[in-house]
Amino acid sequence: MLYRATDLRDGKQVAIKVPHPEMEADPVLLERFKREEEIGQVLNHPGIVKTYSDETRSRTYMVLEWVDGRLLRTILNEDRRLPVERAIRITQNICDALDTMHKHGIVHRDLKPENVMVDAQDQVKLIDFGIAMKEDARRLTYVNMTAALGTPDYVSPEQVKGGRGDQRSDIYSLGTMLYEMLTGRVPFADENALAALNARVQRDPTPPRELNEAISPELQEIIFRALEREPRHRYATASEMAWELEHQELVGVEERAPKTSSHSARRKLDPKWLLYGVVALIPLLLFGIMLLLSHH
Repeated sequence: MLYRATDLRDGKQVAIKVPHPEMEADPVLLERFKREEEIGQVLNHPGIVKTYSDETRSRTYMVLEWVDGRLLRTILNEDRRLPVERAIRITQNICDALDTMHKHGIVHRDLKPENVMVDAQDQVKLIDFGIAMKEDARRLTYVNMTAALGTPDYVSPEQVKGGRGDQRSDIYSLGTMLYEMLTGRVPFADENALAALNARVQRDPTPPRELNEAISPELQEIIFRALEREPRHRYATASEMAWELEHQELVGVEERAPKTSSHSARRKLDPKWLLYGVVALIPLLLFGIMLLLSHH
């Protein structure tokens, strides 16, 4: 539960986040709540929401700075897709905030439009560190896959496979957001969440230039690099991605294999064709056995 309040010490507007009683009774969820507060106190960046400490509380709650602006999700719901220059500007600002976070050893792990506030000048605030991870923190046990992974549309392939993820996982999520800002859709959209998760592990997304001709080959290359299935092939840091967004004229466009359609991929793996192959081999197998027995 989130409330708007006034800090009586200085008159500033703040947000008070109160955990649900069920969360307080669950040690894992309560630790997540406390970790979110701790991370907000450690990070000091204009693009990251701050949390304030107070040792005199009578119950568990969190005090955060009040953030003006709109959620990026609200903007996308209204505009569907953004002008190229604006999408790049917002992405660069997110990169700047992520770079500070990652240098402190913290991975957001649930980066999505619902967790980015955007003001009138397109400055951003990253919010909601509920499943963020500190590199030196022990692994928490989660009650369901969604809580452990984040949101299916934005989660990285390595997290789908059960990995904890690192800063390159956040870069994958940011690449997904940039793709959506420019095309009006996420790279792997499916009504079935499990199908959407599986798709990013097995195939490449539709080239964004096929959905928006205003995207340059260099910008498409940047998106592809952020969305590489293998983390080692992605940008190693958010600052690297920000630099290429700033200097697109220096980005080399790689020759990439033609995208295999999901329909073709399904036909290759269709169990029906595998069954036909097995049936065709049975006569040959029987003939071989009979030939062997005749020699004996």
